Amino acid sequence: MTRLVLLGGGHAHSLVLLKFRKFISKNLELVLVNAGPVHTYSGMVPGVVAGHYAVADAQMNLAHLAHDAGAELVQGRVQRLDPGAKQIELANGGTLRYDVASLNLGSTPALPDEQAIGVKPFERFMARWRGLLEKGPRQPRIAVVGAGAGGVELAMAMKFALAGNGEVILFSEKNPFPASVARRIRNALASRSIELRLGTPLSALEPGFDAMFWATGAAAVPLLRESGLQTDERGFVLVDASLRSLSHPDVFAAGDNASLAGVALPKSGVTAVRQGAVLAENLRRIVLGKPMLDYVPQATSLSIISCGGKYAIASRGSWSAEGAWAWRWKDWIDRRWIAKFSEETFEVD
Repeated sequence: MTRLVLLGGGHAHSLVLLKFRKFISKNLELVLVNAGPVHTYSGMVPGVVAGHYAVADAQMNLAHLAHDAGAELVQGRVQRLDPGAKQIELANGGTLRYDVASLNLGSTPALPDEQAIGVKPFERFMARWRGLLEKGPRQPRIAVVGAGAGGVELAMAMKFALAGNGEVILFSEKNPFPASVARRIRNALASRSIELRLGTPLSALEPGFDAMFWATGAAAVPLLRESGLQTDERGFVLVDASLRSLSHPDVFAAGDNASLAGVALPKSGVTAVRQGAVLAENLRRIVLGKPMLDYVPQATSLSIISCGGKYAIASRGSWSAEGAWAWRWKDWIDRRWIAKFSEETFEVD
């Protein structure tokens, strides 16, 4: 009997649970550990902020996913991982034993101080955002730090939701986009009266903001380095092409908490989803004693950046375009992705 414990209900593990519905084995005991019974899909968070979606529209029901995959859901936060003893300690004092573990714990915002609000965890972020909206006619002054896709989308979503009743300023030390996409983004921000301050050291942000939202600098969850697993210089678990730990082959990792040895990959939902399909197959194979598959990163991938209202910028490689049609494309992709995990419409590609 193999006891497989999934730590974290992120994008990759949601896909593992979905695919494990068709993998029934008397030799497998499956456990999912997550802080709560749902997982929020990050790709739809700007749409939630803008008001296009309800919170529930962007969430996967992990309780149903676990039930239909024959997994036990343990609600709790992982405090410590001991790969030598193959044991997990939870914040509530409980412990779990495993034969094989898989890590999909995400990352944590690299916040400069307690005044900054990270976009994760989602519940804290949304509570702070709702608090701003509920202050009535007063016009808030908001700083969004990080001009990557997440920060750009968040700034435009907030400006749209405020309907002109507030100021949003976007700060970043650099512009991470190709020239054609960067130009479209600058124009989109300017047309929405969002000031973009590039080349601004994070230590140079002036006071006077009602809220400062942090959308940059994904940092590793401390317990990864503390566990003794081999990590990169930033503290993310180093894995090989099969997504197995370089130091402990009975531990797998995918998504933000993993770094593929020798390959620089973005910490993004797209990466986690792509890895999730390979992770699911390799976890099935380790139970069956079969050879592993390799995860091969895509050379390019589609990016669609929502612009607050129902308008978006799409790009792939050197191609880029924008319009309301791009938002409808993103909306279709996101809704289709979430629908895969609903209890009524489980599908496995």
